[in-house]
Amino acid sequence: QVQLVESGGGLVQAGGSLRLSCAASGRTFSSGDMDWFRQAPGKEREFVARITWSGGATAYADSVKGRFTISRDNAKSTVYLQMNSLRREDTAVYYCAYDAARSGRYLYWGQGTQVTVSA
Repeated sequence: QVQLVESGGGLVQAGGSLRLSCAASGRTFSSGDMDWFRQAPGKEREFVARITWSGGATAYADSVKGRFTISRDNAKSTVYLQMNSLRREDTAVYYCAYDAARSGRYLYWGQGTQVTVSA
């Protein structure tokens, strides 16, 4: 059974940085995509960033491009989201999700980690 566990969230001032981690277990992660999503209060969940386990190709939402960086450590089966120049509008619960078949269907989700950016 695949398990995803996020960590690294917290309270940070605007302009600051945080690094989120998503530790994956339950299988060998050699293919598929690992994505970060976020959901702010009263808003729909939105895509933030993606990385492929093989090759490491990345993609970002326009709202975070140039500020966030997604990376992976295959040996640790862990994906990271480095968030710099944080803004108040980045406040949300951040989730990682695994798309094994790269089909846009996310069967596995973490429990989420809260990121709060203060003025």
